[in-house]
Amino acid sequence: MEFVTTETVPNREIDDSLGIARGNTVKARNVGRDITQSIRNITGGELKAYSELLSDARDEALERMAEDARSMDADAVVNVRLESSEIANGGSEVIAYGTAVTLK
Repeated sequence: MEFVTTETVPNREIDDSLGIARGNTVKARNVGRDITQSIRNITGGELKAYSELLSDARDEALERMAEDARSMDADAVVNVRLESSEIANGGSEVIAYGTAVTLK
């Protein structure tokens, strides 16, 4: 399964557009991370635990999008986009979406 952020797949021709493929996940912080990251926030620097949490969430959302595209018998997903938002106090949603296509 190929993902691209462009409208076409390089060196390939799109045969058919199958619709929107999407995948999302909601991840929550934990108390242990909040305490250590609060200290880091005071002293400055990257909040690595949160970076890892969001990276894992992006990977999971992309994998779920791929599963959705496979269920449509897609060969690729074009115009892939990722968005994130705070869903609840301490929780964040990441959604991946794009157009599932078949290739010639």
